[in-house]
Order: sequence, then structure tokens, then C-alpha cells
Amino acid sequence: MTRVAAVDCGTNSIRLLVADADPSTGELVDLDRRMTIVRLGQGVDRTGRLAPEALRRTFAACREYAAIIKEHGAERLRFVATSASRDAENRDEFVRGVLDILGVEPEVITGDQEAEFSFTGATKELAGSDHLPKPYLVVDIGGGSTEFVVGDDHVRAARSVDIGCVRMTERHLVRDGVVSDPPSEEQIAAMRADIEAALDLAEQSVPLREARTLVGLAGSVTTVSAIAQQLPVYDSEAIHHSRVSYDRVREITEWLLRSTHAERAAVPSMHPGRVDVIGAGALVLLSIMERIGAREVVVSEHDILDGIAHSCAAEAR
Repeated sequence: MTRVAAVDCGTNSIRLLVADADPSTGELVDLDRRMTIVRLGQGVDRTGRLAPEALRRTFAACREYAAIIKEHGAERLRFVATSASRDAENRDEFVRGVLDILGVEPEVITGDQEAEFSFTGATKELAGSDHLPKPYLVVDIGGGSTEFVVGDDHVRAARSVDIGCVRMTERHLVRDGVVSDPPSEEQIAAMRADIEAALDLAEQSVPLREARTLVGLAGSVTTVSAIAQQLPVYDSEAIHHSRVSYDRVREITEWLLRSTHAERAAVPSMHPGRVDVIGAGALVLLSIMERIGAREVVVSEHDILDGIAHSCAAEAR
């Protein structure tokens, strides 16, 4: 077994997985898995730059993760950065900070690479499942972007589009620096139109409607599952491989978009960092389900982070 560490730094959160990996099979045994909301992408859609306070939050999380990685004695570390750091003019400042703290340079990957990692992480466990027909459509709804990947045992087509929950919230639901509480019908309609245009773009290169199983990843989708199950706390085991029907996703999305900040914050499974962006994330999921006619979404807690760890195991072969 090879002990590996994987860091996924996205627009809204930064996550760490330390695991023992079998290089011959790719099997992962989790030792530590955690997530911190840092909102690295704060304001990037508007300014094109990573905000100083967002960098400070991210570097603080990196220092915490560095201590955990050292404690576990990981032999290999891979740090992958996604949408926000791709878009930012000052991403060199981000790269230098991570290198100083963790000793590795973050790989600012393309949307297509991000999609490949997400597909591997989400579907490796599903390969032997007869009751989930292929091809899969893996949808990773992040903070700044959403990745679409269609594949069987391997990726057939992938596309990344800019409709993440943070980006949609900042673009459509913020007025005078404050998130609308709740948003107006006009704001929701504008956001929906933006999402539909992005889905049109995704369909130019990914056959979304050919999928027979929809697999949903990341915090917006897992939070919708937690709400659907009325969990008293966020429970990864209950969420992983749960299924949420289209009707339930629609009900939850409609409630989130007409609720107040206080009502959303009172949901026991809601992470505080998702309270203001979950409505946009749920609408992205709902729009995808409507586009492809999905009757349900299979929710996975294993995603790009697991894909990064699998790549570390492969390098050890």
C-alpha cells in the first residue's frame, strides 16, 4: 500500500483526502477526509482576481492540511486547483503561497482534466453494479463551474461550463453586495436562462441525453440529498449512493429559492458556508435533470478528490 494525500482546491471549498492506496488495484482506504469552506472564488467572476482575504483563508487551511499530511506520513501529495484559480489574473500569488506551505506546486488543471478526475472518483465503485445501467453522466456542480462527463468504463466525452453555485449566486442573486433573501422571480429567471445557455454549450460536445444513470457530485448535490432524507446531521454514509427523485429535487429547489437565509441556516445538515449558494446549486441540478429527463440522481460522496488520489496510486505502480 502507498500512503497518498490529495488536495482539491475549488471555488468554494478546499478538501483533503489522506488514504492508503493499493497501486495494483487502485483501492483506497480513507485515513482522513475533510473539507473547509474558504470561498477562494470570492468576487473572481466580477474582478478577475483572487481577493486578499480569500487567499488568507485558503492559506490558513493549507497550513492545517500540511500538519495532517505530515502526521500521517503521506508518501505522495498531489494538489489540484480548479475553476477560480484558472480564471484569476493573480493566480501566481496563489501558486507561490501553496508551494511555500505544502512544498508542491498546485496543478491548475483544465476543465477537461477536472472532468476526468471526477468521473474516475465517482464511478470506480459503480463498475460492478448491474442495477445502474451505463453510460453514466457524471455531473460535478462546483462553486465556479460544472463538469459534465459521459462514459462507460472510460470517459467518452467531457465538458466544463461556468455555472457553479457561487458564480451563479454572485452573478444573479447579489444586489448592492448582499444576497437577495429570497431572490425575486426575475432574478431566478435570469439565472435559469444562464444555466440553460450553458447546458446548450455542454451539449455541443457531450451527449447528455444518451446517459442512462445520472451521478451527482459535490456539496450542492450532497446537501440536497441530506435535505431529502431529513438528516439530523450531515451524514456522509447515508448520503453516499443515495438516490433522490426528480420530484423531490424540484420540491427542495423551489423551497430553497423562496426561503430566507435564516430558514436555510436552520436546516440541521446545512454547512454554514453553503447557506447563501445552495439555491443556485440546486437549480443547476434541477435544470440538468429536466434537460436529460432524469427520474432520479444517484448521489456520490466520492468525486474529484478520489480521482486525484487514484492518480497518485497509479503513479506508484
